[in-house]
Amino acid sequence: MTQRQTIVVERRGATEWVTMNRPDRLNALDDAMVGELSDYFRGLATDREVRVVVLRGAGSAYCAGLDLKADPVERDTIDRLRHQRSIAEIVMAMRYAPQPIVSLIHGPACGGGFAMALASDVRIAGESARMNAAFIRIGLSACDIGVSYFLPRLVGASLAAELMLTGDFIHAERALACGLVSRVVPDAELEAAAVPLVERMLDASPLGLRLTKECLRMSIDAPSLESAIAMEDRNQILTVGDNAFAEGLSAFLEKRRPDYSKGARA
Repeated sequence: MTQRQTIVVERRGATEWVTMNRPDRLNALDDAMVGELSDYFRGLATDREVRVVVLRGAGSAYCAGLDLKADPVERDTIDRLRHQRSIAEIVMAMRYAPQPIVSLIHGPACGGGFAMALASDVRIAGESARMNAAFIRIGLSACDIGVSYFLPRLVGASLAAELMLTGDFIHAERALACGLVSRVVPDAELEAAAVPLVERMLDASPLGLRLTKECLRMSIDAPSLESAIAMEDRNQILTVGDNAFAEGLSAFLEKRRPDYSKGARA
């Protein structure tokens, strides 16, 4: 387990459990947390040992967004733009990371916290989860940190507009009904719900898991069916030539869990 100033990273086999750890501030994003999250997610790009990441918040919240009570820092326009981009780079690093990211959401996931939840590949909500594009409630635009990109792709343009133009909360049950989260469980069962899901992901070959995340991301913006199929064809040819394919096929036929430790690693 690695304790940083604002996040805790716990290694469990091929999975890292990342906990935003400012519970007294509802895990709100201050400059230190922005820096640590950005560094962590950027580092995943070259990490071949970590295959899945689980992101969650300590205490009673996932992440309440930007810490509006942090000590103000004087910045000119260029510095403000650079600071704004440093926050947005968290979600970009999450999307470009080759590892699937599972977010366990309980309590408030607001503003930047909402953005990180949306940037995750899988979202499991606790019954207390409530999410919103909080920026518009404080005199800003609701289009921030990738929310205007992710949200309509996940829930459709009409509901995205409703949530972003009002800043209203979407609670767990409605989030499940519209496909924003994949399941809702009691808060105390969030970790238990994630463990078997993560284990099933780890049954995929290392290369197959990474290429699947990449292809899903690219297909969202693919200009045509042909473009998506071209990437799918490329992925299948790459994986069938990987040493792990023989092990995966044997394990399937023999009805056992695959052991990729002897094969190629992605």
